[in-house]
Parts: sequence; structure tokens; C-alpha cells
Amino acid sequence: MVFSLCSVSVLAVTEGEVQSQVAAQGKEKVTGNIFIWFLCAIAFLKVSQKIDSFMSSLGINVGHTGGSMLGELMIAFRGIQAASGGAFGHSRGSGGGSGSTSGSGSDASFLSGGLAGAVGRTTERHAASSVTNQQSHTISQRLYNSSVQKGGDFANTVIGAVAKGSIKEQGSITGDRAAEAMTSYFGYAGQTNAPQFSDMEIGGGRIIGKESIGGGALTEFAMYNADQYMKPEGAFTLETAKDGSKWYKQTPQDVVEKTPYMDGNNEIQYKEEIVQKLPQIPRRKDRV
Repeated sequence: MVFSLCSVSVLAVTEGEVQSQVAAQGKEKVTGNIFIWFLCAIAFLKVSQKIDSFMSSLGINVGHTGGSMLGELMIAFRGIQAASGGAFGHSRGSGGGSGSTSGSGSDASFLSGGLAGAVGRTTERHAASSVTNQQSHTISQRLYNSSVQKGGDFANTVIGAVAKGSIKEQGSITGDRAAEAMTSYFGYAGQTNAPQFSDMEIGGGRIIGKESIGGGALTEFAMYNADQYMKPEGAFTLETAKDGSKWYKQTPQDVVEKTPYMDGNNEIQYKEEIVQKLPQIPRRKDRV
């Protein structure tokens, strides 16, 4: 408990704080401090693992913490390497003393947002995999379910990532989950006269489905992300999602439909009638 209370501020370390410490104390001293922090973290995990084993022997179901010591040491080494190479701007020179900054983009972003930021991004990815039925992550799924019912920021971040992402890579949200996501993503959660959605699919920069407003008949609609699609032809409205993204929204419009038939002189004639259809899908900006 004492270790947990004393380590709260350490767990929230950010890249800016690390850089300020480097400027004040020197790279070598800060590297040593981070190394000690990693050893303390590993020790904490090992103690937790022993406690879990003891509780399991008493017949209490617990989660498993930690893994092999070798694996944990490798993780610690990678973290130190990333910190010393990316966050500290370590450079290597050759020959005449000119150097270039080393480390990949992933190393440089290791401390971005601190440990909380890294955990948050991982949780969001797991939640997105769960809602698109790609993989099941129980904890992330429960967090998402709790947030989406309230129209929370966590759920809307996950929905936005899927809505604007690639269907090939991330999949799409469909069915009842998509209807619930639509309600949250556009701020309808908690409203008494909120539209009712069905036959929904969210992903790839598009949102399609049917909606009923005020208990009326179901009407088709299609929405296109303004950053990914050209402005559509015909009438449309511009909707703003909870994450600030803009979406073109179109509903069925009157068009003339011609149906061919043969008249009494065996000549082709056309029967014209006005029907309602969704306009053509606008062109994607990356394919223009």
C-alpha cells in the first residue's frame, strides 16, 4: 500500500517532465532513476503474483499478474532503451563528429502521455476490436458498454476511430451495437425524443441505416465523413459528431424512374414515375 501511494506521481510521468529532468540533472542520472523505477515495478508485480498464488491456494479466484522474469526484464530493457534513445534524444556520431538522432517513431512515442496514455490507447484499441467482433476483450468491452449508455467520451472515441477507419483493417459496427453507437456518437443519449435507429453499419468513413423520428416511419439515410468524401450531389445536411468530426447526411430524394414496356405497335415505350432513392455515393477524396 505504501509503495502504491508513493508511486502515483511516478506512474503519471510524461515526456515533457522527463526532458525537463534531463535538462536539470543530466541524461545519465535520469536514466538511472527510470531504471530503478522499472525494477520497482517488476518487484511490485512479482509480489502481486505471489499474493495471487497464495489466494488461489485458499480457493479464491484471482487474476494472474506478471509472467516469466525473463519476459519482464526484456520489457524493462526495451522501456529503458526507448527512454534513453527517444525521449532523451540520444545521438550517435560517426567519423567527423556529426551525429543524427536515433530511435524509431514508436520509441519516441513510448512515453507520450505517460503510462496512463499508453494504457488508454491500448484499452481503446481492444474496445474497438470487441465492438467490431474481431476479438473479445472483456474488460475493454465492459468499459465501452458503460460509457456508450451515457454517451461518454471513451465510447465516442472508440466509435469515431471505427467510423473513420478502414473496414478492411478495423471492421465495422453493425446491428444493435451500431444503433446504440449512433445514439451516443451524435449526442442523442439521454434525450426523450431521440431518433430510433435500425439496420445500421458504421465504418470506412460511412454510416448507413434507417431512422425513425418521433415514432414515424423508418427512413433510409447515409452519412459520409467530410474529411474523407467530396461534397455530395443533391440536398444534404452537415452533422457534427461528439468528437467534432463533420458528416454529410443525405436522405432519399425524388427521382424519375423509367420502366420500359411494349405498346400495341410492338414499339418500346417508357413508363415514368417519381420514386424516392438515396443519391449516388460521393467520391472519396483519396481517389480523386
